[in-house]
Amino acid sequence: MARQMPYLVGHAEIAGLFGVERQTSQKWRTEGVLGEPDLVASGNPYWLLGTVLRLAGHNGREVSAERLALYKESVSGGYALEAAADLPILLGSKEAALVLGADERAIARWRHRRTIADADLVLSRSPLWLLETIIADASTRGRPVITEVVEELRAGRRAAQKPRGRKGASTAPRPESQLG
Repeated sequence: MARQMPYLVGHAEIAGLFGVERQTSQKWRTEGVLGEPDLVASGNPYWLLGTVLRLAGHNGREVSAERLALYKESVSGGYALEAAADLPILLGSKEAALVLGADERAIARWRHRRTIADADLVLSRSPLWLLETIIADASTRGRPVITEVVEELRAGRRAAQKPRGRKGASTAPRPESQLG
């Protein structure tokens, strides 16, 4: 049975939708055009598709119907979601490692050897799993699950993570340099 996944995008998918370079998407974030991510998993920022589509029409930014259709076709069981609060619990490699009491290198090895469930979604070349996928896979393979970590995630509490890359534009004015 195919799992349902919300339409999420990372910088690579944003670039594909708008027909720009990935660096342009990153620049939009740095400049504050692209707001704070709706999800940060393993330090990678992700946005709901609806959040990103709101950029269309501003300053010549356009998403073609063809590129949007191709993206949607690429997400098996994809569905639109408008509020980040409604996101299912998604894990990147770091969070999967915490749930399984392993380290990220073990997760990478398991992925390479195909001894962990396939990612439910791969965005910007990074895997994302539903929490339930990781738990079911651990049960099947006889791997322990760290109950405390699962409870924290289900309660909406994640370990603090900084998104990779540059921060968005600061709203504080820069101090003027003093010429001597």
